[in-house]
Amino acid sequence: MDVISLSDGHGSTAKVAPALGFNCFDFQARVSNETIPVLDASPQFARGGDKPSGHGIPILFPFPNRIRTGRFAWNGKHYEIPESNASYNSGNAIHGFCLDRPWRVANRGPDFVAGVFQLSRDAPDRASYWPADFRLEVRYTVRAASLRADFLIVNPSADPLPWGLGTHPYFKLPLSTKSQAARCLVSAPASQEWELIDCLPTGKRLPITEPKDLREGAYFDTLKLDDVLTDLGDTRTIECGITDEHAGLQITQRFPSEFRELVVYTPHNRDAMCLEPYTCVTDAINLAPWGIETGWRVLEPGSEFRTWIEIKAGQVIA
Repeated sequence: MDVISLSDGHGSTAKVAPALGFNCFDFQARVSNETIPVLDASPQFARGGDKPSGHGIPILFPFPNRIRTGRFAWNGKHYEIPESNASYNSGNAIHGFCLDRPWRVANRGPDFVAGVFQLSRDAPDRASYWPADFRLEVRYTVRAASLRADFLIVNPSADPLPWGLGTHPYFKLPLSTKSQAARCLVSAPASQEWELIDCLPTGKRLPITEPKDLREGAYFDTLKLDDVLTDLGDTRTIECGITDEHAGLQITQRFPSEFRELVVYTPHNRDAMCLEPYTCVTDAINLAPWGIETGWRVLEPGSEFRTWIEIKAGQVIA
């Protein structure tokens, strides 16, 4: 299976698999004289066969996380995403239409690659399950111990496009072979959480409870999470990340404030941590008609939207 390798020429590298949802499954950041393996993925992932949402950085569009039972209504029309033709979890459609399908490579260079996915062209069997066609372009760039993803969302159809965007990065712990995953500190600025029942939000936002409060950081071995955090602050750029205190290294994930939700997830029996920026809450397309502020967006015909996410490795500054 074709894998595209990127390098900044100074020791930082990345690998992207266009055939597996344009997944960037490997990022090695060069910090001082040390190479940090930032992302967690199975050694066999690039060969195919592994769960597409379980490795590297799955791209979630046009909805991140779950849609209850795969059913929703939009502009008076009812839709159903069949379990036979999409990713499902516990009876709910999950993570959109493009994380498990091949993308087309639009452009590439030594330190970047751009991919494109259009629903009507790259997954025509799924086109009738969504109210409008879409084109999603993602450009990965490696530079100076950072991995940046630039997103372009285009509505090429004659109908309004409802959408939400998210990524699902698996961060590898610890950040150094000299450290322990248990003593890595996970941080995020959220002060509220969505009330969930079976991983689906009820529509209520609550003050964050102590086991999920990462504002001052929490050690990885104390966490058992699969939660949607919100109220990430009033700054234009949000930061979350992981600090390996013993190694003196840290990973910082930055993104603009349109990513208003952060899913935090500790995979079972795995030294990895997921910090997932979303532009909307889980099941937003079903909650929004009830007047709940979910972050759900609509892109008018012929319009486009741009955003970005950056992951950077560095030394801890005392």
